[in-house]
Amino acid sequence: MALAKLGVVVLDCPDPHALAAFYAEVLGGTPEVVTDGEDEWVDLKVPGGTPLAFQAAPGFVPPTWPSPDPSQQFHLDLDVEDLDAAEKGVLALGAKPLDTEDRTRTFRVYADPAGHPFCLCAC
Repeated sequence: MALAKLGVVVLDCPDPHALAAFYAEVLGGTPEVVTDGEDEWVDLKVPGGTPLAFQAAPGFVPPTWPSPDPSQQFHLDLDVEDLDAAEKGVLALGAKPLDTEDRTRTFRVYADPAGHPFCLCAC
């Protein structure tokens, strides 16, 4: 029996509103601002998936792909049906390609506008 269940994945970033808007366009859903005392973050309820949350992190330093220094910390795998179409969409939204040269693979790696790595996967 599990001790807990996954409630939300939280991404630290310099601008929670902007990063929530990016992922709302990629995954669907509507960002919702949550204020708890001094902290403000943005929740994104993802249709049929695990919610994401975005928290302001002053001094945030994005991870470096694929270097372990600073560490990657985590990444998101986003399932897609058409890699080329999804790539075009995320690039138009401000993603940056990190590892996309091998077009024979079933995945490609990008950074979101705050620098977090994520993969588009047609797996």
